[in-house]
Amino acid sequence: MPTEAIGQRHDYGHFLSIPTRWMDNDVYGHVNNVVYYSYFDTVVNQWLISAGLLDIGASPTIGLVVETQCRYFAPIAFPDRVDAGLRVARIGRSSVRYEVGLFRNDEPQASAEGHFVHVYVNRATTRPTPLSDPMRTALSRLMMGPETAVT
Repeated sequence: MPTEAIGQRHDYGHFLSIPTRWMDNDVYGHVNNVVYYSYFDTVVNQWLISAGLLDIGASPTIGLVVETQCRYFAPIAFPDRVDAGLRVARIGRSSVRYEVGLFRNDEPQASAEGHFVHVYVNRATTRPTPLSDPMRTALSRLMMGPETAVT
């Protein structure tokens, strides 16, 4: 299996700074793996809300996570700051692959990288629904890198 290069800050188009908390550390003295997924969820949803694409309580279309992955390269621990970088790798008919890099303090190389795949569904029926044109336009601004695709 080929080894993928570890992402750098310039590989991501949007950033959210997230402070670690004392409770994020596990008994081994670093941020627990489950917290990394909360960072992913936070940067994706913060971007969607700030772009006007998600109203948590009222949007008729919502994204459901159908796939996640995280690769860990270096530990993060309280009181570090995490800069969560976000990009879009693939836009499908009703799905989006968001990729996230977690950068410790001011380090140029990611401490962890992962992805979320959201399938967008009708809130009431939970049936897949095509992405709106405004959403496609906004998402396309976050597309970066050679693996990106719009279908």
